[in-house]
Amino acid sequence: MAQPLGKKDDDQEDEEYSPFLGIEKGAVLQEARVFNDPQLDARRCSQVITKLLYLLNQGENFTKVEATEVFFSVTKLFQSKDTVLRRMVYLIIKELSPSADEVIIVTSSLMKDMNSKTDMYRANAIRVLCRIIDGTLLTQIERYLKQAIVDKNPVVASAALVSGIHLLQTNPEIVKRWSNEVQEAIQSRAALVQFHALALLHQIRQNDRLAVSKLVASLTKGSVRSPLAQCLLIRYTSQVIRDSSTNIQTGERPLSDYLETCLRHKTDMVTIEAARAITEFSGVTSRELNPAITALQLFLSSSKPVVRFAAVRTLNKVAMTHPLAVTNCNIDMESLISDQNRSIATLAITTLLKTGNESSIDRLMKQISNFMSDIADEFKIVVVEAIRSLCLKFPLKHRSLMNFLSNILREEGGFEYKKAIIDSIVTLIRDIPEAKETGLFHLCEFIEDCEFTYLSTQVLHFLGNEGPKSSEPSKYIRYIYNRVILENATVRAAAVSTLAKFGSMVESLKPRIFVLLRRCLFDSDDEVRDRATLYLNTLEWNGSGGETDKGVKEFLFGALDVPLVNLEASLQNYESSEEPFDISTVTKEVKSQSLTEKKVPGKKPPTLGLSANGPTSPFRAYENLLSSIPEFNSFGQLFKSSAPIELTDAETEYAVNVVKHIYNGHVVFQYNCTNTVPELLLENVTVMVDNFDVEEFEEVASKSLKALPYDSPAQIFVAFKKSDGLLATGKFSNTLNFIYKEVDTTTGEAEEEGIEDQYELEDLEVVPADYMLGVSLLNFKNSWESMGPDFERIDEYGLGVRESLAVAVSAVIDILGMKPCEGTEVVPNNARSHTCLLSGVFLGDVKVLVRLSFGIDGPKQVAMKLAVRSEDASISDKIHEIVANS
Repeated sequence: MAQPLGKKDDDQEDEEYSPFLGIEKGAVLQEARVFNDPQLDARRCSQVITKLLYLLNQGENFTKVEATEVFFSVTKLFQSKDTVLRRMVYLIIKELSPSADEVIIVTSSLMKDMNSKTDMYRANAIRVLCRIIDGTLLTQIERYLKQAIVDKNPVVASAALVSGIHLLQTNPEIVKRWSNEVQEAIQSRAALVQFHALALLHQIRQNDRLAVSKLVASLTKGSVRSPLAQCLLIRYTSQVIRDSSTNIQTGERPLSDYLETCLRHKTDMVTIEAARAITEFSGVTSRELNPAITALQLFLSSSKPVVRFAAVRTLNKVAMTHPLAVTNCNIDMESLISDQNRSIATLAITTLLKTGNESSIDRLMKQISNFMSDIADEFKIVVVEAIRSLCLKFPLKHRSLMNFLSNILREEGGFEYKKAIIDSIVTLIRDIPEAKETGLFHLCEFIEDCEFTYLSTQVLHFLGNEGPKSSEPSKYIRYIYNRVILENATVRAAAVSTLAKFGSMVESLKPRIFVLLRRCLFDSDDEVRDRATLYLNTLEWNGSGGETDKGVKEFLFGALDVPLVNLEASLQNYESSEEPFDISTVTKEVKSQSLTEKKVPGKKPPTLGLSANGPTSPFRAYENLLSSIPEFNSFGQLFKSSAPIELTDAETEYAVNVVKHIYNGHVVFQYNCTNTVPELLLENVTVMVDNFDVEEFEEVASKSLKALPYDSPAQIFVAFKKSDGLLATGKFSNTLNFIYKEVDTTTGEAEEEGIEDQYELEDLEVVPADYMLGVSLLNFKNSWESMGPDFERIDEYGLGVRESLAVAVSAVIDILGMKPCEGTEVVPNNARSHTCLLSGVFLGDVKVLVRLSFGIDGPKQVAMKLAVRSEDASISDKIHEIVANS
């Protein structure tokens, strides 16, 4: 349809066009010739410089020749008296950053401008000079810069101070000599001068804590009048308080009175900065918080959006650690839910969710429902996470909160937003048993119309784990089978697996599940057909029930107890033959990088006896290496190989590390040796191992080296027999014995006569963790329940004084040598209790699960409850024995 002429003209007037649209570097460089004209056109020159600056700021690269030509052309513009053009000249010189040879061309012109009667010239000349000169030229103009710092014109003084801040990074010794002038500038009446002077003086003294403390103490007495400088001073005061060694438990904080007086300042930003500083005190008390909270509460009704935002943002942070202190502000924050600025409204909502009580939840949910459609997904995610925390805090309100999450799940939204809601619902189902049925039903409704394949498969997997355990498993079947009919191949395959889980875990549903799985045999996708065939054959074969049910369930739906990387490597190495692939041969040890790679820079590290061909895992390579040594053939199957342990320092002439190989009845030490001295050849190389009279170990075999040339890694082996059952520990000293011969580096020939020598290595220790193999688990809860309480052992221990819970958790994990599950090794900041889940396989292929519960018991005293489940009661007792003796 043709557009009316008047309307078209209006639209064209409304459209904005960039003045730089379509400009090219070559054309602009041609235009730059206008700088050489005898009669300068100031306006035209300014336009060309603007285009050059645009190109530079867009990342356009100028060659050395191009930059030099432009620079020399620009220097001719100093003859113009046009003020606007002169400002553009300063900018282009600063951006071009001429080399040391070219700087001299403009130095005299800039120094002349630095002493000009025009203040604008002086300020800009100082900025440009300090940007382009080196230390030698800086000493020549230092006197002028000192004078500029105390200049009466605030523009000139600020230019000199800011230049000093930049120069401090490259010429600190020169700038530190300006302290007296900077100190004088702090007394200036100009706000910016005082601000820049304080910033520069603090940077000059920042490495001297006492000097900074004295500076802050003197300025807090009232000599700073600039609001900007006061905000800066508040930050420096906070730093002094944090660094102070004063006993905080007595409530005494140095300079805290100054921060309290700033809460009554007439300028909003000073008050907000002071309130924020007080709320961030370590171990802040209610007495300290109350004045800051009161000041922030007044700003919630401010007419300025930026002030409201700053206040509610600070209160939001306080609510994370001190929700009760913010409760008095709830009425004021409720009025901000309808604020035009959606960032303010989002912060107000999340703060209310953190501080609200159980009776206010329903009212909040109604207000949030009208609010959610108006904000972006990133803000919605923040609200969802706050609702999840609130539901965990008030589990009796799970129904209304779960319904709210379900309602917003049906609305439009991106992947991250929907994923946040799903994660919240799953968390609530796991942590609040009463919410399970409702939550599963909401998830079923969600996958009826889900546009994200990943979320659909995740929900189906969760339904397969939790649905069969619900009171009415049959009501979920319809939703799951609909996915087989309506969705893409990936979701259909996940739905088939979920149906099979229901069939294996709920005996009454098995006939109906068989009917549905048989229909999947005719699916167009081979993955769906293969899964349906596997599950049908397996479940039908075991349809009689009995003891094999547990084995079938473990095979089909149990957690994979080997790392995927190791399984992939084993499958790639498997060669087709009559012997089927055996998953029990896949190592459970997680692949670790050799520590010796950092040994000798520029040289190849010791190979540790590993094959360089193919993706063979370290464990399999160690196994192949050890099996090729006849002395070790009778030891049986290798259980575990440790990561390499360094026995020498990085700068020594001999690089040696050791790998501990654990068998049921033996321990083999593999010493990986590298000669890093080109002028030496080592012969008859052995390691003498002394076990400090520990009777549990008896040396039974060793394998030495005939020769160890330069940069040719090789291995020495020493084997011990354990005489004290499975759990034998001890400490070993190691000495490298050899004959060294000098080598002519030009011919490569060694002398005939050698000299016997020895080299002391670091001690080596066999610890209980060496007999435990860490194993990853996808679902610890299922494995814990399936293990059963028959061989469970529980006891409590006092771990003594620890710096934090995180240190205690890490120490226990190291002692046991087990693998943390589900990210539970990470301890939240300031946590007073924590639960850590560990999984492993003890020597003898005995599965072990551990649940550690830590808590703060007195000042830095950590207590721990240790619950162990395993397949052998004696192993559960051994785990407790290890912890008790550590």
